[in-house]
Amino acid sequence: MNLQPTVLVVDDEKHTRDGLRHLLENDYDVYVAADIAGAMDVLEREQVDVLLTDLRLGGEDGMSLIDRALKMPRPPICIMMTAYGSVDVAVEAMKRGAYDFVTKPLNLDKVEMLIARAVQGRKLEQENRALREQVDERYGLKNIWGDSAALHEVLETIKQVAPSSANVLIEGESGTGKELAAHAIHNLSRRNKAKFVVVHCAALSPQLLESELFGHEKGAFTGAHERRIGRFEQANGGTIFLDEVAEIDLSIQVKLLRVMSEGRAFERVGGNQTLRADVRLIAATNKNLEQLVREGKFRDDLFFRLNVVRITMPPLRERKEDIPILVRGFLRHFCKENNKPLLDLAPDAM
Repeated sequence: MNLQPTVLVVDDEKHTRDGLRHLLENDYDVYVAADIAGAMDVLEREQVDVLLTDLRLGGEDGMSLIDRALKMPRPPICIMMTAYGSVDVAVEAMKRGAYDFVTKPLNLDKVEMLIARAVQGRKLEQENRALREQVDERYGLKNIWGDSAALHEVLETIKQVAPSSANVLIEGESGTGKELAAHAIHNLSRRNKAKFVVVHCAALSPQLLESELFGHEKGAFTGAHERRIGRFEQANGGTIFLDEVAEIDLSIQVKLLRVMSEGRAFERVGGNQTLRADVRLIAATNKNLEQLVREGKFRDDLFFRLNVVRITMPPLRERKEDIPILVRGFLRHFCKENNKPLLDLAPDAM
């Protein structure tokens, strides 16, 4: 496997292409193209580290090539070659994302220096990205995909609140990643060696939810043929996540409030022994709990206990810049899961 950095030289003059190939081929894997079509063919087939292109490519514009290259999933570092009289255009290219420019006739020492510096910058960028991924994985954030300002605000809150034992209320529409956020808080906390236990509150009747949360003794009700350990006991030392907490019946809200206000104390259904569980509680809802409190459908004292720290997950329509990251993330995930070669989407498809 060739591990040398890759450089693509684009110029409509053959002697320039050949000269630059000769200059660079000992240190780089060099491709050449005479026009934009040839350059795009290489860019779509190869992982190009540095694109060195002339401003004028016959009747074509090198600026448009740079624009297209910078929109690729893994854009190359772009350097423009230009005549002295077109320096202002080269400066404009830099404003649009190009790395630098060189003037013709070419100073070959400067060309070598610029490319070496660009490659070193790319290497540092890759190392920093790998380090960020390691940090995100350590902090449990790797599965929360996106780079928008709205999502960064959420991630910063997660990092700040996770080390504490404070209860957390996560709000947001369905599909915004509330459970992922809860799991990230757990993974970042001192409880991350213990269990993260999920309870889907909307899926259970009040009687079943009480048994699910607190457990039951043998014979507590019809069908209770043996003792059952509840979710609070299972989560001892860890985190319990109550999903769709707004759906909990008022009769169970009273019992949940007691657990939260009396040091995590509870009894199993049909039992009289008081048990305690050392758990952190995270709740999530896609409804407005404050409105439900005003309507008498949710206890205000329970809301007060849950709402120590509130995190609001932004819907995708408020962070559209994250769509390409999500699409590529899912594409990579399913390619790996189905043992398929890694694929990507063309910029036009996005």
